[in-house]
Amino acid sequence: MKKPKSLVKGDKVAIVSMSSGMLGEDFAKHELDLGLKRINEFGLVPVVMPNALKGIEYLKNHPEARAQDLKDAFYDMSIKGIICAIGGDDTYRTLPYLLDDSDFVSAAKNNPKLFTGFSDTTINHLMFYKLGMGTFYGPTFVCDLAELNKEMLPYTRKTFLKYFEHHNEDCIESSNVWYEDRTDFSIDAIGTSRVEHLEEKGYEVLQGKGKFNGRLLGGCLESFYDILTSIRYCDEKHICDKYGLFPTLNEWKDKILFIETCEEKPKPEILEKELIALKDTGIFDVISGIIVGKPQGEKYYEEYKKIYYKIIENKDLPILYNVNFGHAEPRCIIPYGIEAEVDLDKKVIMLKESMFA
Repeated sequence: MKKPKSLVKGDKVAIVSMSSGMLGEDFAKHELDLGLKRINEFGLVPVVMPNALKGIEYLKNHPEARAQDLKDAFYDMSIKGIICAIGGDDTYRTLPYLLDDSDFVSAAKNNPKLFTGFSDTTINHLMFYKLGMGTFYGPTFVCDLAELNKEMLPYTRKTFLKYFEHHNEDCIESSNVWYEDRTDFSIDAIGTSRVEHLEEKGYEVLQGKGKFNGRLLGGCLESFYDILTSIRYCDEKHICDKYGLFPTLNEWKDKILFIETCEEKPKPEILEKELIALKDTGIFDVISGIIVGKPQGEKYYEEYKKIYYKIIENKDLPILYNVNFGHAEPRCIIPYGIEAEVDLDKKVIMLKESMFA
């Protein structure tokens, strides 16, 4: 797995819309401005790629335009990092325009760049994993840099700083607070605080003891479900199968699966179906353990725990629950392909190597 270099002040970072084009809508202009301001405050130079602001309808109908922005961000040697605007639900439609392009494939393999995002960006992460480039399941432009509070959420800001040199991640710690979802994203909400709660549970051990090790691989459970079943889009499984997007059982062997649920907050019976689809691939028999993200807003918090117990069945498979990544606020970085060690007795996640070249 080739690692990107960390960021330094003065670096250019590209903003891409790989799925939803909401960043280009008038209703999001204040979020665009706020996110660009925050990037500048980090000492970085934002480069909004040409198609990223063309709006929801255009990007929905033109996946090739989304793909072109990502290609151009790789071809531009002055750009050192790539930040996804937000998630969505049809990133898979960019795959043919990327993986059938030998120039892009070569650029990704030979010139790795920091790439961050979560949710449906799972598709891009798996694509880069297939190409041998390490990426980061972490902050996005809209959800994190454009946080409407007076400042970025402290834990997430600390997370983003770990993308810079001399701020390397070695321990993924539990946040001491969590936040409820915003209901107002309008310009009037700028400067307003989220509803905040003390984190009273921290990391929870669902099963297992001692330590387990492995390289990190995973993403959003709903994205995996869509890849495996074509429930959302009838051609998604076919396209993902064509490009071998879902890792083989051999690739999953001895990995630490990280998994989390999306903003749809699936009902427990839906979570059960999604986990069964994942179980049917056989990965629960070959991975070394599982890290489960905190449910957004703690919705179905206890119910989800019971579903994981029920479906996974393998009682020898260690599971750590309530980790701050994915859709719940605040969020950390989970680096793909990096060797990690999880100590269930101390409830600590340690990275055993640098995230960067």
